[in-house]
Amino acid sequence: MENLLNDVTQRMDKSLSALRSAFNKIRTGRANPAILDDVNVDYYGNMTPINQTSNISIEEGRSIVISPWDKNLIPEIEKAILNSDLGLNPSTSGDLIRVTMPALTEETRQDYIKQARAEAENSRVSIRNIRRDANQAAKEKQQSSEISEDELRRIEDLIQKETDKFISIVDSDLKNKESDLLEI
Repeated sequence: MENLLNDVTQRMDKSLSALRSAFNKIRTGRANPAILDDVNVDYYGNMTPINQTSNISIEEGRSIVISPWDKNLIPEIEKAILNSDLGLNPSTSGDLIRVTMPALTEETRQDYIKQARAEAENSRVSIRNIRRDANQAAKEKQQSSEISEDELRRIEDLIQKETDKFISIVDSDLKNKESDLLEI
């Protein structure tokens, strides 16, 4: 049964990681290098994430500075950022690419909050599905007489505690993301 509980925790952890990755893609008014994680550039014929071809840093809180290791990549990186649907406009100055994060309008803030809430709800549903699967597996073990009814109840309680813990983490992460989005 320890295996079942470990599996539940690992699967719920993956759901949480997926949520955090989705939250990183929802931009706020502040610069965050993670927003470029899914932007790939053609690096000698291979599509490669920008962070594997350049140093990425934050300048003055609202600008991302990209310093490519290979200066020939500058036009490719600019093109990849423009084509990424992130709504960002890179500008080149010498060997650096600067991406200034545009200020969010109230309308875009509300849209991003809706998107964040939808991602959080998807994560909650995923966590509940993991709980359902684990409870079903425990019931099957009880029906095949591998565990007693008391053990089944104890396992279901532990699974519920894990579920509650992960749901509260999702809610906390959502609250933090919403406050980031509302920050001016």
